[in-house]
Amino acid sequence: MADNKIIVDAFGGDNAPLEVIKGCVKASNELGAKIILTGDSAKIKKCAEENGIDIGSLEIVHADDVFDIHDEPKEIIKSGSNSSMAVGLKLLADGKGSAFVSAGSTGALVMGSTFIVKRIKGIKRIAPSPVLPADKGSFLLADAGANTECRPEMLVQFAIMGSAYMEKVMGKKNPKVALLNIGAEETKGRDLDIEAYKLLERSGLNFVGNIEARDMPKGEVQVVVTDGFTGNIALKLYEGMGSFFSKKIRWIFSGAGKIGALFSLGKIREFRKQMDYKEVGGSVLLGVRKPVIKAHGSSDSLAFFNAVRQAQKCIDGNVTGEIEAYVSRLASAEKE
Repeated sequence: MADNKIIVDAFGGDNAPLEVIKGCVKASNELGAKIILTGDSAKIKKCAEENGIDIGSLEIVHADDVFDIHDEPKEIIKSGSNSSMAVGLKLLADGKGSAFVSAGSTGALVMGSTFIVKRIKGIKRIAPSPVLPADKGSFLLADAGANTECRPEMLVQFAIMGSAYMEKVMGKKNPKVALLNIGAEETKGRDLDIEAYKLLERSGLNFVGNIEARDMPKGEVQVVVTDGFTGNIALKLYEGMGSFFSKKIRWIFSGAGKIGALFSLGKIREFRKQMDYKEVGGSVLLGVRKPVIKAHGSSDSLAFFNAVRQAQKCIDGNVTGEIEAYVSRLASAEKE
């Protein structure tokens, strides 16, 4: 039995292993999470000792190597098979844990999840799906970069998986689903978008039609679906504008505006927290047989803490089971 243990790649990301260790210890202490760290055990113990961190509550599974972010993703199942990421994915596949967290290479994580942990039966592609802040809460974007070429039925599956995640993990009952497009009309877009629109109308999901990129930040819908090429461009622009606004706010309230900033400090902090990826944890890889969370490459201890919490919510909400059941019902209905 995995006993709901969460496996964490101790050497994934720019700030590994120190920030990973700190975040996992915090999650163990405050959330009661049972955590397995994968990576060079001697280096993990030395790092903890040098920084005065008690890692007695964490389990360590040794892995000789670290997967280099510049390596070809397919090497995760070849030359990178003894890396901290690959070892963690194997533990997950073997039932030694219930979820996996890594801030390593996105491509390698998608590749490893596909061929080591495997996809949910009936799911055609794994989709990295971040939850992004909006004026009215938040929304999930799928796909955010893995599948640059898609078929219409794949977008429907992204919508199914995104709906299950937003309902079971984020608490959004009957989430609204929209298709990212260049106009609201159902005849807009490429053949992919036009055909996907027709399928989404018949999917049984709470599909509300097309959405233009400028309307995503309003938060009127909770799931936005598109192909990975378009999704990645939308994601990077969204992240960039968030950073831009944060810098502009600091500039506006600098110098002569300091007195005004004092009166607005609470609102400023609230806005910055809302725009901070660290508060979410990471992007869930929807479609994997067990929850896999891709943390941001520059994650600090807070981000890893929240990624572990995110993984716990996926387990508690039985997200993969919900997706599997919905896909199975959909397949049965199509046969009738």
